[in-house]
Formats: sequence, C-alpha cells, structure tokens
Amino acid sequence: MQLVQIFGVKGSSATRAAERFFKERRIPLQLIDLNNKPMAAGEIKRFIDKFTLPGLLDTAGRPYEDAGLKYLKVGDAGLLQKIENEPKLLRLPLVRGANKLALGNDESNWKEIATAISSKR
Repeated sequence: MQLVQIFGVKGSSATRAAERFFKERRIPLQLIDLNNKPMAAGEIKRFIDKFTLPGLLDTAGRPYEDAGLKYLKVGDAGLLQKIENEPKLLRLPLVRGANKLALGNDESNWKEIATAISSKR
C-alpha cells in the first residue's frame, strides 16, 4: 500500500496542515518528527536533487537568522550539519509519496501526490 511520508516537526503549523490534508483524504501517512529522528542522508539527497540545498532552507525564518546563516558563508557540508541539528532551518514540511516530492506548505503538490496514490489503490 502506498503511503505518504511527511518530514517535519510536531510544533510546525505547516507540518500539521500537511498531516491534516492527507488524513482528510484518507491517505495513509507516516510522520517523521525531525526533532526526534534526523533525515537519512539518502532521503535528504532526494530533496536536494529536486529543490537544491539553498532551496530547502527557510531563509525568512527565525532559526535561519539565529544560526547566523544570514551573515555567514557556510559550505554544503556545514549546512547539512546545521540542518541535522536544527530541522527548523528547512522549509517544512518535506513530503514524499508516489515518487513525487513537495516542499513547504504546497497544497497543489500535495493534491498531485494524493491523486497519484489514490489512483494506485
């Protein structure tokens, strides 16, 4: 059975919105709380390949400024380390399902994922 994986943090309103969106459509989901379990390297690479590492960052968020990233030049390895330690640096949630990826609060991409999963049932 196809399911949706939502990578986010429990306190994030965007993560809750994604969870609610898929639950309302009765799409099976797995919520991975990045505060408890960091993303595997292969998983983050999948999102980087699609959205680029700078594209994954929430540059407008408070954690980005608190980490000093607004003013510091940090290489990819350093950014990945910071993301692992502070998942709120990402534009959450990261959603994966039916070989499709979505970044942030992106309901149009969520609909594509839900449609693809529903058509395979």
